[in-house]
Amino acid sequence: MANKTEHTVLGGRLILRQPEEGYRAAIDPVLLAASVSVLPEQTVLDLGTGIGTAALCLARRCSGIQVTGLEIQEELVALARENTRHNNLDDAVRMVEADLNTSPDELAEASFDHVIANPPYFRADQAQSSPNRIKAVANIEGAGGLAAWLAAANRYLKEGGTLTVIHSADRLSDLIEVFAEFQMGSAEIFPFWPKQGRPAKRIIVRGRKGGRGATALHSGLVLHDENGSYSAVADDLLKEAGSLVF
Repeated sequence: MANKTEHTVLGGRLILRQPEEGYRAAIDPVLLAASVSVLPEQTVLDLGTGIGTAALCLARRCSGIQVTGLEIQEELVALARENTRHNNLDDAVRMVEADLNTSPDELAEASFDHVIANPPYFRADQAQSSPNRIKAVANIEGAGGLAAWLAAANRYLKEGGTLTVIHSADRLSDLIEVFAEFQMGSAEIFPFWPKQGRPAKRIIVRGRKGGRGATALHSGLVLHDENGSYSAVADDLLKEAGSLVF
């Protein structure tokens, strides 16, 4: 692994080490973790966990749960395991190195109460690949595109379990299509507005395996005030380990 840097999230409650160049975790996995309502003793699978940001944020926020991170890139798995140990979360979090298109022995099908994911935002035909291999894999979809992520979620979720995905707002139609294809019903859409009056750049879509309820579009959250600082609600989520209820 090349040089690493260290930064904190959740107001210093979590310390994360990540590559100095290339792949860099943003606020998206922190928001993703804040949006999942997990009960004690429930299980969560974080598909494409990267350095473990969402998985570790969720374990720090919710005591008594078990979180598994699945990641294909060896370098990021090593960092995710290092971050787990460094934050004393070994009892709550484990990391599995595998391709989401496979079925590793460590993961039993239909065994998770929740699946969360922060898939690559760009289709292969949308973006020029970065010369940094780790960043390229993290940012650009691989074989199967979004459908591969939904197939994996469907494989590992219990009936009635929830799938929560954070993605680029311009991929909403793609998300709705694949959620329907894999019968992730009762969908809820939650947009994040950069500032008041600006188009949403990020969205969360949550569905339930086998759900049959109508799709709900929520009012969403404005992330920044006009002066550029985080809004009060966003600040609570990102710095105080608050929960995003919708």
